Amino acid sequence: MGRPEIIEMLERTNTGEYCTLKEWDVKRIPSSIREKIKAYNLGQSFDPNNPVNTEDSLADEFYKAGYELALELGMLCENTNRIVKVSEEELASAIELAPSEILVGEGDDGTWIRARKPEDSTPMVYGASMAITFSEELWPIITEGIAREREVDLLEGPSLVTVYGREVLSGTPFETLVGYIHGTQNREIRERVGRPGMGAIGCTSSVTEYGQLASYGVPGGFRPSDLSLALFPSELKINYTVLHKVIHTHNNGGYLFGGSPAMIGGMPGPPEGAVLSSIACALLQYAVMHTHVGGGEIYDIRALTNVNREGLWALSVTHQALSRNTHLLTHAIASEVSGPVTESLLLESLVGISTIAVSGTAFGAGPRPAGGKLAEHLTPLECRFAAEVAHNAARLSRKEINGIAKEILPRYEPRITNPDPGKSFREAYDVNSLTPTEEWQKIYENVKTEAIELGFPFKSI
Repeated sequence: MGRPEIIEMLERTNTGEYCTLKEWDVKRIPSSIREKIKAYNLGQSFDPNNPVNTEDSLADEFYKAGYELALELGMLCENTNRIVKVSEEELASAIELAPSEILVGEGDDGTWIRARKPEDSTPMVYGASMAITFSEELWPIITEGIAREREVDLLEGPSLVTVYGREVLSGTPFETLVGYIHGTQNREIRERVGRPGMGAIGCTSSVTEYGQLASYGVPGGFRPSDLSLALFPSELKINYTVLHKVIHTHNNGGYLFGGSPAMIGGMPGPPEGAVLSSIACALLQYAVMHTHVGGGEIYDIRALTNVNREGLWALSVTHQALSRNTHLLTHAIASEVSGPVTESLLLESLVGISTIAVSGTAFGAGPRPAGGKLAEHLTPLECRFAAEVAHNAARLSRKEINGIAKEILPRYEPRITNPDPGKSFREAYDVNSLTPTEEWQKIYENVKTEAIELGFPFKSI
């Protein structure tokens, strides 16, 4: 028996072992993770003095423990309180059958996402941006600005919270409508900037399945060669909203992009626990959902970021574990907390994105200025910078990135819990010419100059 078919996974959401959400969150996840940490002697592995892991053996031990955790726990279906488990043969087969490369988009504008190893010379693919909310007036303008940035490989762009001036209410036809508008306009923008075959990610304007059903695989919307986004709840949970997206994507012959961050300070506990949960989650989604891209997300719920020392270390170990032991097309986000037109935003991006890139991540997405909390706090310039970091970090070693991180972290660490929100798109850019203000351009150039002096190989200022 090989990888289980999707229909078998759906059946297990009704026939699997019964477990309440409370028992899952409060007992099973924490206790199982604690047992694995103890069994593999992984406690106190986190080294605050070295935020980027350089020990291959440590990454491999975490992989073994995370693999066992995946088999022992499975995923909980929130709708039925049933656990979807997979056998060792099924999990091994799913990992083996997962793609090692895919072409996202079409033709010369398309981008190959390929499996990578730590310190791989192949650059990490980068998609921009996170789904920062924008008004209907500015949404097409900022999206076009990001699509114009040639360093950006895949277009995700911001999200809409209204459609024709009406609030988008979750689970209503408003969500279906905004999904269609988002998908068709995203594609029109790619064509308008001369990148008709550019790959994209959708649909971020809709939380439930309705927006995805209305935007992915429909005439003029996201194509099956684009990534279909299916985010699922932490830790190790799935639901019918996600499974609708899964089925719809596979029905269209599309690429499924799955993701769910393991939470440092949450149910997995310390950074070591979050690493184990993230590895298990990454592996299970390839068996349960037949994912094409995804796995390896980490977030520190205490600091609302992952560019702090704990987050960086956990990201580095997770992706080194996955990339050394599988050919999965893993994904990660460096979640910044500072806003546009601040030095700290670019410093956070530099450290976070270079960490995941040098650790073997296949696909990075971002940036997330101001932690994604402030409407319209996003500009194309930090998207360009983030993509430049993603591509150029492939020229350095983990030891070198660790050294750069140790130099830069003290510059922004004191502000992580009270970050500078920066400026909005209108304040940071000429929205007609789509050019940054002199202030923002100067900050960008200064940070790149400093990074080069520290040894980061930007090709130009």
